[in-house]
Amino acid sequence: MYTNICKHCHTVFQSRIRTYSCKSCKRLDESHFDDIEEYLKKYPNSNALQISEELGIMAYEVLQYMQEGRLMKVHGTFSKIKD
Repeated sequence: MYTNICKHCHTVFQSRIRTYSCKSCKRLDESHFDDIEEYLKKYPNSNALQISEELGIMAYEVLQYMQEGRLMKVHGTFSKIKD
């Protein structure tokens, strides 16, 4: 058994697997992640601050998704598209 702390309401709870949100906050967590995922499909080169400002989700929470392995950081190159 793992002792976990919910990242939304900070409640301490037990579970068989490592998890970052309690049962009552699970829907909120999934909603935030779905919103972030949809935003990144429209604007793939966005950073945590841009996502935070646009969606009203704390930048810390976006970074937490990265630490959890749900979001990934990609290093790429940019080039100007010819007119």
